[in-house]
Amino acid sequence: MTEDFKPRLGRLGDRGRGGSSRYSKQVRRAAARLGPKAGKARFSGAGLGRGGASARALEMRRPRMPAFRMRRVIVKTHVSRAPRGGGGGALKAHLGYIQRDGVERDGSGGELYTREGLEPKAEEFLERCEGDRHQFRIIVSAEDGARLGDLKETTRALMAQMESDLGTRLDWLAVDHHNTGHPHTHIVIRGKDEDGRDLVIAPDYIRQGLASRAQDIVTECLGPRRDLEIAQAHQREVSQDRFTGLDRGILAEASETGIRITEGRGARGRFDAALRRARLRHLEGLGLAVPAGKDHWTLKPGWDASLKALGQRGDILKALAAKNRDRAPDSNLHRFEPGGQEQEVLLGSVLASVPEDEFRDRRSLVVEDFHGTGWIVDIGLEEPGRIPPDGAVVEVRTRPLKLREMDASILKIAERLGGVYSDTLHVADDPAATQAWRQGHVRRLEALRRAGIVERGSDGVWKVPQDFAQRAADYDAARTGRLEVHVRSWLPLTEQPRHAGLTWLDTEGAGVTGDRLAKVRQARLTYLQEKGWLESGDSEVGEALRNRLRAMELRRASSRLASSTGRAPVELVPGDRFEGRFEKALDLGQGRIAVVGNAKEFALVPWRPEMERHRGRDMAFRRTTASVSWTIGIERGMER
Repeated sequence: MTEDFKPRLGRLGDRGRGGSSRYSKQVRRAAARLGPKAGKARFSGAGLGRGGASARALEMRRPRMPAFRMRRVIVKTHVSRAPRGGGGGALKAHLGYIQRDGVERDGSGGELYTREGLEPKAEEFLERCEGDRHQFRIIVSAEDGARLGDLKETTRALMAQMESDLGTRLDWLAVDHHNTGHPHTHIVIRGKDEDGRDLVIAPDYIRQGLASRAQDIVTECLGPRRDLEIAQAHQREVSQDRFTGLDRGILAEASETGIRITEGRGARGRFDAALRRARLRHLEGLGLAVPAGKDHWTLKPGWDASLKALGQRGDILKALAAKNRDRAPDSNLHRFEPGGQEQEVLLGSVLASVPEDEFRDRRSLVVEDFHGTGWIVDIGLEEPGRIPPDGAVVEVRTRPLKLREMDASILKIAERLGGVYSDTLHVADDPAATQAWRQGHVRRLEALRRAGIVERGSDGVWKVPQDFAQRAADYDAARTGRLEVHVRSWLPLTEQPRHAGLTWLDTEGAGVTGDRLAKVRQARLTYLQEKGWLESGDSEVGEALRNRLRAMELRRASSRLASSTGRAPVELVPGDRFEGRFEKALDLGQGRIAVVGNAKEFALVPWRPEMERHRGRDMAFRRTTASVSWTIGIERGMER
């Protein structure tokens, strides 16, 4: 039986569409009906900034060789923004940190350099940075950096390539460091392009593009990695007392019960398994892993953090060795933690200042107490002028948790209104509050929101938790450090025995015990007796002698400044007012003194930590009966 067939004709010239095209369209429609509705895409900023096209081109290009053949280069980038109201002081400070002593192979300070043919001057670079809202800080560390020899040419090639990718000339300085396990380079780039506009770099280029360019340059210089080099690089990681690439793989595969090593396939797989066994046996020797059967280990909680701390300790020891080549550093360093030991107060002398976080300028001090024990002290974020020099006598104790005035205001309003805060509620609660004061509250809450402490609703209302005060104080302590350092003597302890002026040994040091201090104190008494300032047999410095030593030191410092600058010293008496520029600070035996001067005169006034952020600015000082008050600026400013 047959059925009639009736063709349906289309339009003239219409050849129709393929069945596959119709079918794919049906599939897309079905997927659209079944799948979730696409919401508004979150703005990531990926399409903004210079270098975005170069980053995409690098991602899509056909690789010239397998990735494991490329030379490994770690590139870390941080965008440091100028603090609100603080000017560019914090941005300028970073340049001083990366030039610190002990970064070159011979233990000397870092040498600044820039593009070929130009001799960089730090002062001129800092002047150009004045007013910049941000700067880029980059660390480039090649695994085979030691084989590159002079890192300057590699850095210049990378910066030239970066300028080509970004389409603008960059204003940059660099310093090579050799004080850690791998040679690396610090690069500081101004946040302005060649036209003076804010330099905005695409996130993709910062995260991936720059590292890819660095790998290309180093690979072209040294050639691709050979099998033997790859094997040797992995072999070196087995016995290192720091977090390595092998540990990163172990951490990724480890479970709550530990990690079990399985035999790999082929020669490469068996080699990798043997490396991990050897690494776990090394961790076993460090007390970070425990055998739990054949090819099975249990890892100690926090083992990865312990390895990172060991690596940092090794870098500190290397920095100490570079600073003092005549004395081997004590490897038995302890970390001074609040409440972590019976010793609540640490009193000793500074051996060195070392980086805790080189990007964010977090610092640590290595302090040796007067019994010979070394301690690592995390001091958090500190401006260079506030960091005690090597040899200074310091007292370290736990920083008391303080609630900011702004946080107290937020908490007060939230407690009255059921745990919420908003600008509208603030106005209703305190009509006299200024707009600037309320905007400061919003900026503070936004910072705490990023830290996960408060929540912000779509209507602009903030949800403030009940434990807001404690969490906000902990947040500030984590940023600025949980320890506070009081400098008892800015003059190094080694210079105090034969110092012709008042010293810490003459005042507070007389009642401090310690094996190291006893010898230094006796040398001081002997010197004072030789000068005829102290009677033979006396063991204490009286008040009269202290006043004499104090005045003698001030006269000598004023005389030296007058001779070197050609200006007249001014001694302030109660009621006097002096205007000038805060030029520098002098570390005398009696304390730190600020030098304030103008074209014809200068004065020595007591130094305060708050003055450091205004170094180089005009200030006005007024001598009162009790102390010296100061004002920012000559004509108007805020009293201190």
